[in-house]
Amino acid sequence: MLHLISALGFFVFAGLAWLCSANRRKVNWRTIAWGMGLQLLIGLLIFRLPISRELFLKLNAGVMALLEVSKAGTNFLLGPLAAGPGEQGSVGFILAFQALPIAIFFSALSAALYYLGVLQIIVRAFAKLFHKTMGISGAESLTGAANIFVGVESALVVRPYLDKMTRSELLCVLSTGMATAASTTLGIYTLMLSKSFPNIAGHLLSASVICIPASVVMAKLLLPETETPETLSTIPPEEPGTRSSSLMSAIIEGANDGLKLAIGIATLLVAILALVALFDKIIGWPSAALGLSEPLSLTKILSWIFYPLAALLGIARADIAEAAKLLGERVILTEVVSYQDLATMVTSGQITDPRTVVILSYALCGFAHVASMAIFVGGTAALVPSRRDDLARLGLRALLAATLGTLMTGCVAGIFSDGQGVLLNLK
Repeated sequence: MLHLISALGFFVFAGLAWLCSANRRKVNWRTIAWGMGLQLLIGLLIFRLPISRELFLKLNAGVMALLEVSKAGTNFLLGPLAAGPGEQGSVGFILAFQALPIAIFFSALSAALYYLGVLQIIVRAFAKLFHKTMGISGAESLTGAANIFVGVESALVVRPYLDKMTRSELLCVLSTGMATAASTTLGIYTLMLSKSFPNIAGHLLSASVICIPASVVMAKLLLPETETPETLSTIPPEEPGTRSSSLMSAIIEGANDGLKLAIGIATLLVAILALVALFDKIIGWPSAALGLSEPLSLTKILSWIFYPLAALLGIARADIAEAAKLLGERVILTEVVSYQDLATMVTSGQITDPRTVVILSYALCGFAHVASMAIFVGGTAALVPSRRDDLARLGLRALLAATLGTLMTGCVAGIFSDGQGVLLNLK
């Protein structure tokens, strides 16, 4: 029954995007059908292919090995502050010292692999798949595929074409960026969840891939293409001069970019958590005056809004309230807080159903929050100032597309996952 609810949610979320469409009659149903079909195909291969479990274990082992070697630098620099819970000399979990430095290592590794030409092979292979099947422009396909490894920097791969992009293309660029999680941040999420969900790394990787066609579907439903994209028939070549001058230079630049990312995440968390706490104080006063048993809060209000959406994911009824809370707080507090809270819920026994954890790990995988909207709109506008107004007007629509895209991805996991083979470490 729960699998059927997930299947229903898969189509309902697409229907919500269609209802909010700027031009329902111009929807390209070939793009929508292929986009939805690709998600189901990837989900089928991931959860039902006999060798998928072995592949997941290998991917998970690979990511965990990378996380282990990433500690060499943090242990040398930070000493016991870098030791996680359960490790010798640990003082407990400290996000700034144990999780955020991972972004520096993964960013440097990605930059090195880009310099060596490894990432381009993978990105262009996925770009060709999206271009040939969904029929979207080459620029949209390339930026979407690039989001597997990078975040807002994905727009750089099509920088010469941004100025002449259609509004539908720009929305697709923003939406795919906000709906996916770059490899530089997947390491952070893996560290948070690996203690309670040992095989999380493989699921996060697959979730990020499924999110690409999901966000394309939502973007093309919300704002159908009515013009002719410049790169409709071809995938743009690599822009000359985008590679570093040497491998060491690439590593240095990547590490510096990772540092900026880590500082950016920390800065956002400090500011947003404080602002939300201030807002909760303000709306909490009327709650006390009205004699409410619990004061109102922004996350509580958002959890009410997301309750029916969480139910459509097809998770166990007992877990819907917790799922709604995580999905609601992600919009404001970022996915970093939501993943950390998910890990706490698992270890504390608030959520014990492995299938629920799998679905939520997919549905939360993306930068679909208010802060990310500002980052992606501002970052892309910096590359193409002439389209600043268009990008600003598309911001909220991109956030909606990304949110619905991640929810659709959660439904894919719900359709195919039954929780078997998923190990949770519970207290």
